Amino acid sequence: MPKKIFVGKVIADKMQKTVVVAVESPKRHPFYGKMLKNTMKYSARNIVNAKVGDNVKIVESRPYSKNVSWEVTEVLE
Repeated sequence: MPKKIFVGKVIADKMQKTVVVAVESPKRHPFYGKMLKNTMKYSARNIVNAKVGDNVKIVESRPYSKNVSWEVTEVLE
């Protein structure tokens, strides 16, 4: 089974080795058809030294702690 890959924006980097990444995914309303933005926040291991405001790619990985099971692989901007 392939690992999940998301692209999102770093919104917090106050922790030592972890950043919080917000990933937006568009969804269509089932009845009205309007496009809605669903935002999920993921805690990810920061091995590439990403800062707040960076667009990053995160990949599913082994659990590092209770909440952290994602890893930042590259900084896109």
